Amino acid sequence: MAADEMASSGSGEFDGLAAIVTGGASGIGLATARMLVERGAKVAVLDPASPPADAPVEAFRCDVADDASVVEAVAAAIERLGRLDILANNAGIGSQGTVEDNPDDEWRSAFEVNVFGMVRVTRAALPALRASAHAAIVNTCSAAATIGLPRRALYSATKGAVLALTRAMAADHLGEGIRVNCVNPGTAETPWVTRLLDQAADPVAERAALVARQPHGRLVSADEVAAAICYLASPVAGSTTGIALDVDGGLVGLRLPPRKA
Repeated sequence: MAADEMASSGSGEFDGLAAIVTGGASGIGLATARMLVERGAKVAVLDPASPPADAPVEAFRCDVADDASVVEAVAAAIERLGRLDILANNAGIGSQGTVEDNPDDEWRSAFEVNVFGMVRVTRAALPALRASAHAAIVNTCSAAATIGLPRRALYSATKGAVLALTRAMAADHLGEGIRVNCVNPGTAETPWVTRLLDQAADPVAERAALVARQPHGRLVSADEVAAAICYLASPVAGSTTGIALDVDGGLVGLRLPPRKA
């Protein structure tokens, strides 16, 4: 796709800026990529899979668990975009189980993607971000980083690391003009959650339980998370850094009475 074809038909706070979104072929990443384009950005997505054919982005195959793949994809994306102002570190994988349930290889795999993958992509992107007057990094974290959820020991551990990493990165790079924040979604309507439900013994009951856990009574939409990512990435949020923005329907912050039947 030609560079001018990546430009949005609309305009907004991201006019003239360029972004990389990891895990951008589906779910929250795709919603973020589309929203950035709608608001004026040029966007490249890094993902092992391809985004939909109608997505107005440049796509690069990338396995964030492989450093050589990351270095090659980030360099190609920056060359294609001509610059880099925004990095949305969204690639991640899920897991279920208590601390007894997941073998060591699964622990290593989850950390390779959810934590080390974020490190690899950021490390490759930093030289280009330092050249931007509006540099921003937004990491996709999770409500699981701040509350205890059943059967999410491994996933929660990776997201707790992402939360700590976000704050450390914000401290390290603020002096270079790079803001770093993260979003903490509650249970979101994404392909991963759909696969999780499909694997349950009773998908209908499992979905009802996930919905009931959300104080606002429904799953979080991918667009709602994308909107939060876009806010944190935007130049209009120039004084916002080192924060975790909850997009969870009140899961973390509210304690409401039980819903009436």
